[in-house]
Amino acid sequence: MSEAKPSVMFACVHNAGRSQMALGFFRQLAGDRAVARSGGSEPGASVNPVAVAAMAELGIDISGEAPKAWTPVGLQASDVIVTMGCGDECPYYPGRRYLDWELDDPAGQPIERVREIRDEIGRRVRALVEELGVGG
Repeated sequence: MSEAKPSVMFACVHNAGRSQMALGFFRQLAGDRAVARSGGSEPGASVNPVAVAAMAELGIDISGEAPKAWTPVGLQASDVIVTMGCGDECPYYPGRRYLDWELDDPAGQPIERVREIRDEIGRRVRALVEELGVGG
């Protein structure tokens, strides 16, 4: 019998930049060895096109994603909940492991700054994937 796959939720306010980039990195690095979701407290209308472009530079396509609200079911099903700048809006469910990643919001930022944010998210996601033992 196989063990359950680790599950991670990436949460921010608009689910349009940071959490979408984190989800893209996580899916690329962990593949089907883990389950990943993302969501926001106030989902935006679309994923930040500069974030999409910055991720495409690394060969990670997040253009098909759409901002969505986190759900209690998705949060409760997650072993690790990574929050990014949602402050008091961040969800809390007892018994879950929380990581709070303080990262600048890429909204309205030039591509050069979004690349810096992307690269920091990539470093943190790689460390999380390694810690969870779900790397390729």
